Amino acid sequence: MDRLKQIETFVSVASRGSLTAAANAEGVAPAIIGRRIDGLEARLGVKLLVRTTRRITLTHEGVSFLEDCQRLLADLQSAEASVTAGGVKASGHLRITAPAGFGRKHVAPLVPAFRERNPDVTLSLDLTDRLVDLVNEGYDCAVRVGALADSSLIGVRLGESRRACVASAAYIGRHGAPHTPQDLSRHRCLAYSSVASQPRGWVFQIDGELQHLRVSGPLDCTDGAVLHQWCLEGHGLAWRSMWEVGEDLAAGRLVEVLADFCAPPVGIHAVFAQRKHMPLRLRLWVDYLKDCFADPTLWPWSAAAHGSTTPGTRVAG
Repeated sequence: MDRLKQIETFVSVASRGSLTAAANAEGVAPAIIGRRIDGLEARLGVKLLVRTTRRITLTHEGVSFLEDCQRLLADLQSAEASVTAGGVKASGHLRITAPAGFGRKHVAPLVPAFRERNPDVTLSLDLTDRLVDLVNEGYDCAVRVGALADSSLIGVRLGESRRACVASAAYIGRHGAPHTPQDLSRHRCLAYSSVASQPRGWVFQIDGELQHLRVSGPLDCTDGAVLHQWCLEGHGLAWRSMWEVGEDLAAGRLVEVLADFCAPPVGIHAVFAQRKHMPLRLRLWVDYLKDCFADPTLWPWSAAAHGSTTPGTRVAG
């Protein structure tokens, strides 16, 4: 019990950023929190936190240990909920968010079936490419594609995707295919831009290192679906996610180029805030996503589809 309390205290301090905040949340004196951290570090024989009068930062070992601790506590909460929930039906309201394009294609279609399984649960789905602050904005769960930067959130890995440089056969027939990323400077690239004059770079792995290349062309847009359609129509090369263009590649509507230079895949996760008692409706939603996304036919381009990995729980950050 003392070891578990030390771990819970460490996660609380790391998430809240101070001994005082963790102490206030538990209703104990900061000195008690400090003694638990000291005891944990002494038992492990490693420094986990660097404490100053102004702030607390995690050591390299602390960052790694935090991920394991968050996963352990999340698994413990799930195990307890599975036996204590018994025959209780999930109820209440879920607020879910997901990226607009990915959510429209891969999350929204799952919601009706979840509601049929849990008719006493209502659900709001917010599709936005803005990074939502789950805690402060009152959301229960987010589906996110890419690196997870916030270590205070728990992440459950659902799958993976990568970016691909694609074009229509018609475009390649007219302009040829690039053989190296540097060749893109001579091609019509359909760039995504937050502002029309500020296109983002495309990422490739060149000589073992990730490099961001600025691309240009006669067309750019702030909407990925439009870029996808323009690419299908043969107006240029596009750098799109496999979850978006995978079906087009399989059907021959698009062709992947520069595959030897593609960046490594990124994870697709369900993330949620740490809670002492995880609501049954949230646990069922996350488990439902895991079950649905575990179908390898959804991700035929991923390692999981070939039996080398299995989606599972990991910690954000």
